[in-house]
Amino acid sequence: MELRVLRYFLMVAKEQSFTNAAKQLHMTQPTLSRQLALLEKELGTVLFERNGHGVTLTEDGILLKRRALEIIELEDKIVDDFKGDSELIEGSITIGCGEFTAIETLANICKEYKEKYPKVTIAIHTATADVVHEMMDKGLVDIGLFLEPTTTEGLDYIRLANKDYWVVGMRPDDPLAKKEFITKEDLIDKPLIFPERAGVQSELINWFGKDYKNINVSYTSNLGTNAGIFARNGLGYPLSIGGACKYWSPDILVQRRLYPEMSLGTIIAWRRNIPSSQAVKKLIEVIMLLEHNKQ
Repeated sequence: MELRVLRYFLMVAKEQSFTNAAKQLHMTQPTLSRQLALLEKELGTVLFERNGHGVTLTEDGILLKRRALEIIELEDKIVDDFKGDSELIEGSITIGCGEFTAIETLANICKEYKEKYPKVTIAIHTATADVVHEMMDKGLVDIGLFLEPTTTEGLDYIRLANKDYWVVGMRPDDPLAKKEFITKEDLIDKPLIFPERAGVQSELINWFGKDYKNINVSYTSNLGTNAGIFARNGLGYPLSIGGACKYWSPDILVQRRLYPEMSLGTIIAWRRNIPSSQAVKKLIEVIMLLEHNKQ
């Protein structure tokens, strides 16, 4: 299987048309069809369902698309990794993170780094900790930011000074918005929106204690922005980390801290004993220098 043919496959999947894909690839439609027919033969499966309006992916085609995107992304990353061996650092870095206060620290780190190495492109990939860990294992993410508790197996990391606090989101006209803090008694009869990650849910379960069995978890959400939109529409009260929520306009959504207070630390991490590009090595140097200067 050639990477070139995988790129052909992804173009057809994107355009949903052999004719349009062939135009984008600057090749003839029969040549493109022949290449992908050989790919189907090699894999022993049908990748496309052909109809009068174009083509759609079969279940095996959807699976190949997911795998092909990972392979092509990794190939592009390998090429970028070797662009930084000269004195002028180039290439790209992918940073995986959630939505929390430490992103402000990350922004300062990136600002310092880009002043030194302006040719490097930094991609910020927002996802849950589980997804970021998985992408780091696959080599698709170079640096990860994680809220504690989190696994650090196979990682080198620095604990950042920032602390994040658990909050409840609500509309500004909600009666709870008049309170300075929110207790578990305030939430017993309310529809709640919990974070999706099991390890994070366990923190909330401990906070509710014996009253956990009496609460109403109506929704779960893996990222806070969508949960905030649901709250704005009166569907529930999201319990989340306060970092990203403070950027909501207070006339749209407000947040109140939980009481007793719960806080979490953040680490910034990279894979241990795994060779990195020069661009990534220089970013790690900037991270360590800036955090050392804070101590």
